[in-house]
Amino acid sequence: MKLYEKGPAPSAQRVSLFMAEKGIVIPRVDVDIRGGENITDAFKEISVNGRIPVLELDDGSTLCESIAICRYLDAEFPTDHALFGDCPLSIGQVEMWNRIAEFQGLFSAFQAFRNITSIYDDRERCVEAWGVESKQRVIEFLPVLEKRLAETPYLAGERFSVADITAYVMCGFIKNLGIHIDESLPSLVTWQQKLSQRPAFIEASAALG
Repeated sequence: MKLYEKGPAPSAQRVSLFMAEKGIVIPRVDVDIRGGENITDAFKEISVNGRIPVLELDDGSTLCESIAICRYLDAEFPTDHALFGDCPLSIGQVEMWNRIAEFQGLFSAFQAFRNITSIYDDRERCVEAWGVESKQRVIEFLPVLEKRLAETPYLAGERFSVADITAYVMCGFIKNLGIHIDESLPSLVTWQQKLSQRPAFIEASAALG
């Protein structure tokens, strides 16, 4: 089993943080996404969507999409650390908040960065106006997180979950858009600081250098 990734990329970070929390160690292969390695025919043979991360299993089959990989690893390496919830209600809450953090936060941030910077204009159509709109959507989403985290210690409730990983990665990535979480969002600041001190997060950050 091996994981194809680019360490600093947000999607790869989600898997790295999940693995660190679960204590899972898998050999990793660095993929040069800026140089276009992920859009070569050879890479597309292992990645359905031509993106990282991709988990290759011992039998040669592969999984892409970060949460799909996390779900596989969660089932393959079961522990008491239930990052997807441990009862019907918590499972639903984790799924709900993870999707909210993905679609309203992380994915909008991706769209903003890619379309404003045109970093991948050699392989996709970049629309600056859509990037600007997406950035504004991220800004307007932050108070949603603030309100939720003023009510509960973690995004999906009383326990840390994969939803927190998604939101944490988003909060780090938006610095690239000139968006900074400050004292106007006190609950979000406290939550972010708390997560940054988790042993798994310290371990994953150190691995990135």
